[in-house]
Amino acid sequence: MQQKKRLRARQLLSNKSSKALLPSEVYVLSVVAFFVALGYGMIIPAIPLFAKTFHVNNAQIGAIISAFALARFGMGLPAGKLIDLFGERRVQTTGLLIVAISTFASGLANSYWQLLTYRALGGIGSVMFSVSASSLLMRSVDDSIRGRAQSTFNGGFLIGGIAGPAIGGILSVVSLRVPFFAYAFTLVCAAFVTSFFLAENRLGKSITNKQDPADRILLRDALKSYPYIAAMAISFLSNWVLFGLRNSILPLFAKENLGASNTTLGLGFTVAAVVQGIALVYVGKLSDFRGRKFALMLGSFTLLSGVATIIISSHWWYYFLAMVFFGIGGAFEGTAASAVVGDLFGGKGGRVIALFQMAGDFGNIISPVLLGWLVDAHSYRPAFIATAAVFSLTLLLSAKMPETRKLIENN
Repeated sequence: MQQKKRLRARQLLSNKSSKALLPSEVYVLSVVAFFVALGYGMIIPAIPLFAKTFHVNNAQIGAIISAFALARFGMGLPAGKLIDLFGERRVQTTGLLIVAISTFASGLANSYWQLLTYRALGGIGSVMFSVSASSLLMRSVDDSIRGRAQSTFNGGFLIGGIAGPAIGGILSVVSLRVPFFAYAFTLVCAAFVTSFFLAENRLGKSITNKQDPADRILLRDALKSYPYIAAMAISFLSNWVLFGLRNSILPLFAKENLGASNTTLGLGFTVAAVVQGIALVYVGKLSDFRGRKFALMLGSFTLLSGVATIIISSHWWYYFLAMVFFGIGGAFEGTAASAVVGDLFGGKGGRVIALFQMAGDFGNIISPVLLGWLVDAHSYRPAFIATAAVFSLTLLLSAKMPETRKLIENN
């Protein structure tokens, strides 16, 4: 017993001291993530308003959002193949420039169909960036700091995502086209940071630009791993809750059934983002110290608690409580699931990383449609109950998962 306590104490000290050992790639990728999320947040309020100027209906406006997501999903595996052929840095820079050009063109669009086409092209570049960034992040760290690296990277996205909509709202007062031009500029900044600060002669001493084909993990081999399959399923179901339920039907339910005002709805999302940001500071450390399995189980329980809160809700403050649960649970699930894939394969296989991201994207695509159909066919609470029943599978998947962080497994 005393020996185990000493081992735990040494491990805790090691985790504390390794905080400074995050490689430069992690911080550079986090800055890139900030620029991308900042710009994307700018155009979120502007897209439907700008599309409306072309005198289209709501379904056509929704198609613009779907086109971007579908392009990301369809280009996932090809983007992984490009990474295997050319390396993460080149693919990431190219992807960012594709999104920059397509976004600038969107700001110049003179018809609905032009806007739809340019946004779809942006989805292609977007997945090239996200898969290459995740792959490089996973290859840049070992198991002992992987959770903290993922939390730092996710934090860059979160901070940019919080600041972006506010700036975009101000820019939209000038013109609905201006946020698109501003987003294109932030993407060019992100491409510059990638190409300059991630150049091999600066940071690539231990992380080469292109993987050795002999070390590459094949997709058919990855699919034989239960933790990999479980991580994909958890990513899919987490996005089902966070994007399908929280972002799509929950605001409508809170307004119609709980009497929440528009200000309350917006404040709820702000609370969720702030709580998630605070949680990310600790989630990575907890994942590295206690393991991915523990973090995933805790995240699944927290998200399920958020859904349960909505099911029993009878007043607007339940909405705030649920958003707190969603913020904390999202931080755990997003960090730990990615860390599992990193533990297993170390980023050695572009298509392996791409398929993992596609699982989450698929949840984004279908959950708003299915939950919307359930609400129309029945009502809100049956949709929430169905979500809780399906999402509860993540507890079973996490419980059956072996620990993938090798140091903990060995101890």
